[in-house]
Amino acid sequence: MLKEVLLPEIHDLIEQREWTLLREVLSSWSPAEIADLMLNVPKTERVLLYRALPHELAHEVFSYLEPDQQANLLRELTDSETRELLSALPPDDRTALLSELPGHVTNRLLALLDPEDLREARWLLGYPEESVGRLMTPNFLVLEPGWTVAYALEYIREHGRDSETLNRLYVCDKRGHLLGVVQLRSLILANPSMTIGEIMEETPRLSAFDDQEAAVRVMEKYDLSVIPVVDSNGILVGIVTFDDVLDVAEQEATEDIQKLGGMEALDISYRATPLGMLIRKRAGWLTVLMLSEMLTTSALSFFEKQIERAVVLVLFLPLVISSGGNSGSQAATLITRALALQEITVRDWWLVLRRELISGVALGSILGALGFLRIELWTLLFGPIYGEHHLLIALTVGLGLIGIVLWGTTIGAMLPLALKRLGFDPATSSAPFIATLVDVSGIIIYFMVAILILRGTLL
Repeated sequence: MLKEVLLPEIHDLIEQREWTLLREVLSSWSPAEIADLMLNVPKTERVLLYRALPHELAHEVFSYLEPDQQANLLRELTDSETRELLSALPPDDRTALLSELPGHVTNRLLALLDPEDLREARWLLGYPEESVGRLMTPNFLVLEPGWTVAYALEYIREHGRDSETLNRLYVCDKRGHLLGVVQLRSLILANPSMTIGEIMEETPRLSAFDDQEAAVRVMEKYDLSVIPVVDSNGILVGIVTFDDVLDVAEQEATEDIQKLGGMEALDISYRATPLGMLIRKRAGWLTVLMLSEMLTTSALSFFEKQIERAVVLVLFLPLVISSGGNSGSQAATLITRALALQEITVRDWWLVLRRELISGVALGSILGALGFLRIELWTLLFGPIYGEHHLLIALTVGLGLIGIVLWGTTIGAMLPLALKRLGFDPATSSAPFIATLVDVSGIIIYFMVAILILRGTLL
């Protein structure tokens, strides 16, 4: 609340060019809060605010900005300011920034780097996109197994300032092969005469060529804040820290949610996405879904004669079809998320099928009973508004719901597994797509049940 009250004051300070006073006001703000502030000031004042910050704080604030905001800010800075900023960024943050920018912008920024930073940046950018190699930082400290604890502590004091983290220190042989890890707590409490090899522990590791999602899974499984990264020969080349992994987890979850909603995933934040791109990302799936829904019209026309004889069936069509779509969407969402969390694999398809068949029958029976009771209760309260064959109509709706919900649940569960088996993203079996598929097939199931039950009466 205090920060919101100060916004007009900050605006005035920028207009009046009171940079000293502005620094005093922002001295109690965290880098994350200042990054949020930069979103709320006019675009023309954003670069002025950034230049007013002390250098070290400015570099921290830059790391908290979204990639599109970073790119916009870089366009406003001079080459010397940009060079200083890029040099101060941690290697993993610098790689993330360069990966997000258009090729010509990345080339311009690379040209501003000094030879050492340029060599490091090109090395990290050489790993495949979405790989752990793009996520790691080469700023870490290595201990050797033959060192004493006393010597290792002295080494850390002398060389530890440039390390990304000192909570877990990695042990390598002379050739750089990762042997294990020593926790800082264990190092401090150990007898100074003990060797590093004596207090060393085993540690999970990642390959630089692993997908970034693997880092999320390993960090979650072993409850780690940092994970070592090795090359194909087992040589330690970097570490991945929890802040970068949290960003990946957020990006992957956002992408899956957007796909489940029936659209292409956005590459940047909603605020920064141009309106034209936002429309294109949504129009494709909406068009496919609309064309798919045209099959619903074709299915209805196939049962045109039955509809003419028993118009009352159409009254319950939205109820029956929506129940199938909803049950399918539920199942698709559950299975997609379970696959993402590796709770199940494609090999578990028979287990999933059994569970969803039972669930489909149970859920369909519940909804079918409610549909049946609804028709009979309305008949009891308001008379035979559904005709003299209301009991058969109620039975048709009840059994139709069982069949459609069973079908929707089964399709919703199996389609993500099938897409995963074929190498596609299971999230593309979006809830709207499942609902559309079940709409068409649900009409067929509903009217086939009606034909069987109402034959000789209404049909």
